Formats: sequence, C-alpha cells, structure tokens
Amino acid sequence: MTQGHRIAQELTFTTSDNVPLFYRCWPAQNSPTKRVIVLFHRGHEHSGRLQHIVDELMLPDVTFYAWDARGHGKSPGDRGYSPSLARSVQDVDEFVRFVAVESQVSMHDIMVVAQSVGAVLVSTWVHDYAPKIRGMILASPAFKVKLYVPFARPGLTLMHRFRGLFYVKSYVKGKFLTHDAQRVASFDSDPLVSRPIAVNILLDLYRAAERIVQDAAAITLPTQLLISGDDFVVHRAPQQRFYQRLRSPVKEQHILPGFYHDTLGEKDRQLAFDKMRIFIERLYTETLPTHHYRYEDRWSASADSYRALQVPLKSYSAEGLYYRTLRYGMKTLGSSATGVRLGFETGFDSGSTLDYVYRNQPEGKNTLGKYIDQQYLNSIGWRGIRMRKVHLQQTIQMALMRLREQGMPLRIVDIAAGHGRYVLDALTNQPDVEQILLRDYSELNVEKGQAMIAQRNLTEIARFEKGDAFDRDDLASLTPNPTLAIVSGLYELFPQNEMIEASLAGLAAAVPPGGVLVYTGQPWHPQLKMIARALTSHQGGQPWVMRVRSQGEMDALVEQAGFDKCHQLIDEWGIFTVSLAVRRAHD
Repeated sequence: MTQGHRIAQELTFTTSDNVPLFYRCWPAQNSPTKRVIVLFHRGHEHSGRLQHIVDELMLPDVTFYAWDARGHGKSPGDRGYSPSLARSVQDVDEFVRFVAVESQVSMHDIMVVAQSVGAVLVSTWVHDYAPKIRGMILASPAFKVKLYVPFARPGLTLMHRFRGLFYVKSYVKGKFLTHDAQRVASFDSDPLVSRPIAVNILLDLYRAAERIVQDAAAITLPTQLLISGDDFVVHRAPQQRFYQRLRSPVKEQHILPGFYHDTLGEKDRQLAFDKMRIFIERLYTETLPTHHYRYEDRWSASADSYRALQVPLKSYSAEGLYYRTLRYGMKTLGSSATGVRLGFETGFDSGSTLDYVYRNQPEGKNTLGKYIDQQYLNSIGWRGIRMRKVHLQQTIQMALMRLREQGMPLRIVDIAAGHGRYVLDALTNQPDVEQILLRDYSELNVEKGQAMIAQRNLTEIARFEKGDAFDRDDLASLTPNPTLAIVSGLYELFPQNEMIEASLAGLAAAVPPGGVLVYTGQPWHPQLKMIARALTSHQGGQPWVMRVRSQGEMDALVEQAGFDKCHQLIDEWGIFTVSLAVRRAHD
C-alpha cells in the first residue's frame, strides 16, 4: 500500500559552529498542518534513502524533514567523521529547533523517527536536552554494535590513544540489512553511502549508548520501540533494557520476527509502518497521560540512588574496605597534593575548590604531590566542571546579546558565585554592563571575590556581598531589578526541590519579563559512588552525596517558576548542562 511519490525540497541549515548541513523537506499535501515529523537516518546513509518512508507511511497531513548528518550524504566533512558524538547530538537539537521555526510550529507539534545510529543520537538528545517534543519512534537503536572480533573495542581504544584519528570501514553489506532485493542493490551501489566511520565516533557511540541505557529512567517522552527479530548488526538485549527502564507513561515495544537491521527498509516494512501510523495518530489526536516532575525528589530513580548512597557500607565488606583504603590514601599521600588538601579543608564542592579546579595548575608539596594533583585535576568530573565554565561564559555572552537586542539594561546577579571567577571572566570587556552583583553564603568566598573584583578594576560596577540563595523574599527584593540572573553549580548540591523552588520563585519575582536566567544542571555523573564514599562536602565535612536531577526535572522547576528554556549546552561526557531561559510575562 503506497501513496504518490512526494517531491523533496533540497536545502541547507547552518549549525552553531558554521557547518552547512544538507536537508530535505517534504511539505504536507494537506495544508495548513501542525504535524511535523523529523527523520534521522542510519549510520553510513543519508536522507535520500528515507524517501520511501515519506511515501509509504501515507500521512498526507504531515510535513517531513530529514538531514544528512555531518560527514554523510551531501553534507560537508570527512566521510563518517564528526568532532564528537556530543557535537552531533547538539546538531540534532539545533536542527529540530530550526525545523520548528521553519515550519512555524511549536516543539510539541514535532515527532522524531530515527533508526540505528540515528536512534542513539536521538535518545541521547532526549535524555540530555529533555526537548518538549510530542514523541519519538526508535527503530533498532544501535546501543551495542556487533563487532564480531574479540576484544575489538579495547583494541580500538588502545589504537586511538597511540594513533590518533583513524577510520574503521563497516563490514555491513546490503544483504545483512534487509530481505528487500531492491534496497540491497541500492545500498551497495549508492555513491552517497559512506562505509568508513571515525574511530572517535565509534567509541563515543558505545560510551553514550551505555550511559543512556543505564539511565533511561530519566526519559519520560512517549516512545515506540521497534526491534528487528533477526538483527545481524546490533544486539537486542540493550534495546530491551532501555525500554524497560523508560519512565514514560506512554510507551510500546514491538519485536518484528525475521526483520534484519534496516527495520524501516525491510521487505515487510508495512508491518512496522502500520504500528507507527497508529502510534503517530494517537499522539496527535488523543489526550494521553504525561509525566509530572513534582515529586522527583522523593519518587524517582535518582531519589532511590541518593537514598542508597546515604546507607553506610559494612566496614569489612570488600566495597567498604576499598573505600576506607581510598579515603586513607587520599588523606595521607593525597594530602601532599594542594587540590586534595584544599578539598578536605573547605569541602570538595566549595567555592575555593571550584576556583582551584578552574585555574587547573597542579601544585604539591613535592614531585609526588604535584603528580597526584595533576591526576586529581584531570578526573572526568573536574574536566566536566572546566567545560561547564566555558559553556557558562558562552551562554552569558549569548544572554547579554539577547538583552541588548531587546534594548534592556545589563544588570547581572549571580546568587551563589563562589569566588566569582567564571562570571567575571565572562563579563570582562563588556563596556555597557550597568551592574554586577555577586553573592555567596561564605564570608571567605565574599572576601576572595571582592579581591578579584578589585584586581580586574571593576569596583565601579561590581560588588560582592553575603547572601542566602534560597531566601525567596530576599531575592525578590533585589534592586534595581536584575535582567540577567545566574545560578551555577548550586542546585546540584541540594537533593530536595523545595529549596530550589523557593530560590527560583525569588528570581522570577526579581527578573522582569524578557529578562533571562542562566542555570546549570547535572543530569548524570559517572563518579557518584566514589564521591559519596570518599569525598566530603562543605557542610561540616559530611560525605558529599549528590542526587542527580534529570534535565527534564530541572527544566520543569524553571518553567514552573515562570521561565521558558530556549537554549542549552552540555559537555561531551553528558555530566553538566548550562541552559538559558527567558522570563515570561507575569501571569
């Protein structure tokens, strides 16, 4: 059952790093329409090979879009290459937001359909960015590729370390993808199908997929998962684990017996299309249950993990002995490293520690201490913190540009600035800034911050004062009203949402409509257990136990307060986010 062949418009859009990506648009046959579906192709392929989906789904009231990912099809770049998987996921976010503007619909009017590697990009995007789209359909997501060579992944990792960038050629031929002879022939002969994949992307794909499958409980978006029953390319088990952990109140899984990996290009693909068509229609026409984030600090996977980390380990269990030994080593040998010693003195989450991590200059009492400090500063968490600083500076500058365009004064407040280094770095050489107000709970941080202001000759426009970031009334009474409020690295330290709600409510009362909020999040962290068992916080030397907040939860708190998120950045490891939100008109 097919409909007439739709003609695609062939266009380009430009990413934030100035790469013009090729895309196709198939306008709806019945217009005007508020239904938009964005298609994401498999690895090695391109948007032209999705034409049959547009034709055969028989959805005349839907506008379809599909890109050629960077390094694929008609898009530029070395074949199979991207700077990182995180950059490609950011491309997804930018493309879908571009589609919303181009088609004049809200994000909630958009659905995405993605296959294989494209499905990993989309599921990572949904996890890390929490976009408010209508739903997603994933076909045979490549959460774990079958490499068929023993120890292939460790070998590739080792080779990448010593050789740098190189390319791996895909073993997959068309006959392993589908029973459809025409699709087999077209795959094997298509000059735009590129067989190589950059080793950094292949390794990133594994790491991201493991993270997303492990933390799929953070995803609450309506999801349909289509699994090919006889897939020679990817493993089934990770797909099923991902589905089982999803917390969406609307989800369905279908296993398609006999299907090879090209689920939507199989000979009997109408079986898949029939299921997709029903799912799509229901999402657009029925009132379906949605996930509510109000009680995430009590009833969620992250709350369960937080409570588990609060339980002391048995002293003589293997795990207990391991962490006792680690703590002892850090307090003895580790004390010769300046950063480790500072962490135990002020808290590993303190403003003093963060300022030391930002400077990133290893120090120690001796050669061993300096070496330990170098390893300490190079841990994945601290690398993520430094990337968060870069993203903060970029986002603050974007916020200032937005305020200038609206003709609003530039009055900045940071309610928990630590020593203030990241804010002052971003605001230096900004001649039209009217006021910078930095606040912190710590007298030490205020003292250090005042000195930093003086060093930068900013005393005429900047001041540092002691303040409570969770006092709603105090924040609401800030005068003159700040047009840019910044909250960085604060909310992540407190598991309960009540304090965060009070803080955001105070900022919403202070910031006028059109003003902006820059806020950070921590939707995932690979070292939660080690941090909880070995490191201490600024709160009286207590164990530093963190509850991660999914990006969906963090954005929901911000939206509830009266701000609408419009932009986000995240590091390549998926740990720290920096977001920009606009204050809505008062209700």
